[in-house]
Amino acid sequence: MRLTLVAVGRAKSGPERELFDHYKRRITSPFELREVEEKKPLSGSQRKRRDAMLIDAAVPDGAIRVALDERGRDLTSPEFAAKLGRWRDQGARDLAFIIGGADGLDPALLEKCDFRMCLGKQTWPHMLVRGLIAEQVYRAQCIQAGHPYHRD
Repeated sequence: MRLTLVAVGRAKSGPERELFDHYKRRITSPFELREVEEKKPLSGSQRKRRDAMLIDAAVPDGAIRVALDERGRDLTSPEFAAKLGRWRDQGARDLAFIIGGADGLDPALLEKCDFRMCLGKQTWPHMLVRGLIAEQVYRAQCIQAGHPYHRD
């Protein structure tokens, strides 16, 4: 299963980018980062709609869409690994994780998503979330393989 992380904003070099790259290199499945960004100054609701259009265009056709959303489901790492495994075993070819911008995700885009998940009750910097998702995908891979990286 190919994995894509679609994120609003461009990551600059620094510790957040290094964290993402560190875990991305460890993931055995194809894993691609697609960054989208609107340069024009827009209001909050206009920006969310424009971001949704850019995200929509960046998500691979037919991909399972997983929105990172504060109101999403909070999964343990083993639950996350099991969910990824079920999608893979059901024949999903592509899976896309979606990270919105500072204003969040447009409600119409959220409706198109197959699953919404959060990374806990706290709010995380969006650039750091990229690294957290990459780490959890790597951890899920280790859980599925019985690797000792993750211990219960």
